[in-house]
Amino acid sequence: MRHGEIRWYKFIKPDKKRPVLILTRDSVLEYLGEVTIAPVTSVIRNIPSEVFISKDDGMPRDCAVNCDHIQTVSKGKIGSLITLLPQIKMDSVRRAILFAFGF
Repeated sequence: MRHGEIRWYKFIKPDKKRPVLILTRDSVLEYLGEVTIAPVTSVIRNIPSEVFISKDDGMPRDCAVNCDHIQTVSKGKIGSLITLLPQIKMDSVRRAILFAFGF
């Protein structure tokens, strides 16, 4: 597991398995039982707290990283790798997080 990876995660019922972006920095991932993630959604609202990602980024379809719903979850529930976002997308995620938190 690495910062910037998109992996599967099974949310509590009635939600479903969906992609999440790993936000926790690499240097502490091995020491933590929980990681901070941003969910990925197929609902694209085109707002500054979202980052559009597509097949070009390794996703099965067009979607968005939703930085308004960042949360910390159990590392044990993180599933298989979907893709690793390129640095240019992670730079966009950083800006979206800053917007979402009002910085």
